[in-house]
Amino acid sequence: MCGIFGYWDRGRRALADGVLQDMALKLVHRGPDDQGIHHHHERGAAVGNRRLSIIDIEGGHQPFVSDDGRIAVVQNGEIFNYIELAEMLRRDGVALDTNSDTEVILRLYEREGIDCLSRLNGMFAIAIDDAREDAMYLVRDRIGVKPLYLADDGERMVFGSEIKAILPAAGIERALAAVDVEAIHHYLSFNYVPPPWTIWKSVRHVMPGTWMRFSRTGVHTQAWWSLAAQREQDHRFEDWSAEFMSILDDATRIRLRADVPWGAFLSGGVDSSSIVALMARHVDRPVKTFCIGFADPLYDESPFAREAARRFGCDHTSEVAQLNMLDRWPQVLYHLDQPHGDASFMPTLRVSELAARHVKVVLTGDGGDELFAGYDKYPRYFSRPDAQTLPLPQFHRSYFDSISLFSPQAKQALYQPAVARWLADVDSFSAAAEPWFKEAEHFDRINQALYLDMQLLLSGNNLVKPDRMGMAVSLEARTPFLDWRMMEFAFRSRGHTKLRADDKKHWYKRAAAPLMGGDLAYRKKQMFTMPIGDWFRGASYDWLAATLGNSDLLNRLFRRELIEDMLLRHRDGSANFTRELRALAALALWAEQALA
Repeated sequence: MCGIFGYWDRGRRALADGVLQDMALKLVHRGPDDQGIHHHHERGAAVGNRRLSIIDIEGGHQPFVSDDGRIAVVQNGEIFNYIELAEMLRRDGVALDTNSDTEVILRLYEREGIDCLSRLNGMFAIAIDDAREDAMYLVRDRIGVKPLYLADDGERMVFGSEIKAILPAAGIERALAAVDVEAIHHYLSFNYVPPPWTIWKSVRHVMPGTWMRFSRTGVHTQAWWSLAAQREQDHRFEDWSAEFMSILDDATRIRLRADVPWGAFLSGGVDSSSIVALMARHVDRPVKTFCIGFADPLYDESPFAREAARRFGCDHTSEVAQLNMLDRWPQVLYHLDQPHGDASFMPTLRVSELAARHVKVVLTGDGGDELFAGYDKYPRYFSRPDAQTLPLPQFHRSYFDSISLFSPQAKQALYQPAVARWLADVDSFSAAAEPWFKEAEHFDRINQALYLDMQLLLSGNNLVKPDRMGMAVSLEARTPFLDWRMMEFAFRSRGHTKLRADDKKHWYKRAAAPLMGGDLAYRKKQMFTMPIGDWFRGASYDWLAATLGNSDLLNRLFRRELIEDMLLRHRDGSANFTRELRALAALALWAEQALA
């Protein structure tokens, strides 16, 4: 796990070395152990790395440079099948100087070019400076476990693992004029800024499953993997269960490859319990597991985590955390670089801090809910009598409406008149959701809904959480459920295997019950969150009102009287605007530090 950064200038203008050093400094939390930069001044190109040393501690220094000095590779992430790939290369006569997975990328690229990506099983963002082609490649893993952003003004492209490393190098001033109001418009629908947008006009994501090639004449973008390429198949449960457990077991096994201490987040839910149970099969010592608890039993998962830890013989560490973590919100937003209305980032930071005192790597259960219909919203929507009978375009729109934070009408009412006119024709559904739905029309309707959440909710919010909160304390998070084999298997599985009436993760839980016991497999899901809505009615009301009322950004965009009305109605209990107020507060707090 690392942070990567660099640039490509079409006019061969070199960035000052001090600028690259500043980019590296912005990412030091992602890679506190080592630093390397390959700067080709004459070509106006550089790739750099801040390293968190996980595999081949001594030999894994980046960038990796070809023997002739013409190719330089950096990566953020891990290639989990690097051992098998290295063995293949050696059988073919390729000499490897280290045991690093990044050298494997270099040697594969030398031999096969960019088509080598299909061989990689991992989580990665990669930059390749190739002087042979006089071009630079930026690559992102299949579903976006690892982040990668860029700013390209047509002359110079600047990239980095986090936005904070890009802005100064790209000449982007932290000012209201640089904020993307259309991105805020989409944020109000999704509760996060959906990719490829970011909060900054000039910064965009390298999209998951794509590579971008920057040359003197322009940019070429190509998808190298597509989840939508899958076709649903009929399965017998026994066959489905055997394949599911086989894939998950091997995905977990290869994610235990590390030369540093590792462990797992354990909540006692079915996803984390599945991973920990499989980890325990592959090691001869207790798995280190981590959980935080709260004094309020309504929000405390720690008893379930302790039960799971006892069952699997874990070396379990749990701490009771302060429930009200609002004082951590600015720190969370600093590491996010963007507003996110999801409150669970704060406890995720807290459990990451706990784990980082003991290990450098954790395995997590992220991805299980999106792949196998684990959220309450799925039975809530698909219990509607028209969910399966609406014409397809209306189904797409109605599902989008069911997950939206602010409706289009509510957004228009909230905006200042000039902003409302400006955004009147910008439809978040058409811009951000409909293209993904169109890719997924051959799936059944449950899988279409899951496909949208895989492409937007997962990469735009839910994978941001373990990456940024883990990297804030130099902790690497690995996600076995997002092994490419599991993702493809999940979308070859029909929707009825995932959701039946109100039974979420239907076949998954049946398959996992022998592994962990029915009490854990069928335990009711408990969200990892905090009672912010109650605080907004009581002890934190004055703080919230001041945060929203004093925000220059909010006052420029939104009608103050409507926000005040939401505050008052929420406080007196006549309405519940927890999610809306939380999203607005995150936007205000982000702006307070980002635009200072």
